[in-house]
Amino acid sequence: MIELRKEGSLWVVTLNRPEKANSLTKAMLTELADIAEAAQDAAAFVLTGRGKVFSAGADLEEIRSTDLAVSPEWERLSGAIAALPGLSIAALNGTLAGGACGMALACDLRIGVPGAKVFYPVMKLGYLPQPSDPARLSALVGPARAKLILMAGQKITAEEALAFGLFDRIVTPEALDATVRELVADVLAAKPDIARGIKGLCQGN
Repeated sequence: MIELRKEGSLWVVTLNRPEKANSLTKAMLTELADIAEAAQDAAAFVLTGRGKVFSAGADLEEIRSTDLAVSPEWERLSGAIAALPGLSIAALNGTLAGGACGMALACDLRIGVPGAKVFYPVMKLGYLPQPSDPARLSALVGPARAKLILMAGQKITAEEALAFGLFDRIVTPEALDATVRELVADVLAAKPDIARGIKGLCQGN
């Protein structure tokens, strides 16, 4: 249900469970975290999904019978992505929801498609968000808009996400792959130490 394609120093990770809106099981979450931790030499790391939804978040059936909702694997995944020295991109082929928001927030760039929505109904479900998610969301959209999503429970449209700074671009589904390849082209062609140095400077490291 997780596909990994390596093209030289480009790693493309695809959620492939479209019949379940790419909802994440504990096994999928662990596999994603393992892949992200192994991608230290990737010049570019891309997350995307099959179908019309990027991810509906945690698998609801598994939440009822396991500790998936509060698993430390969510934080391990987002932490591993945030620590990547290469350029990380969430190529959001559709709606981004729930716990899946964490891995997208940890990426350097988020590219969405028209009709995609972002929502994170963690409070309504009776859980705290993963520890790093509110801070990353606030850094992108500001504290008030973070509360709009996390506390007021609002579903944010792709256009609002772009205006808020949560999305960096909106492109058609047909143009998503080409757009991502355009964005990673310079990084893939650059000297690794230069690309990593620029990322560090952008992050104040």
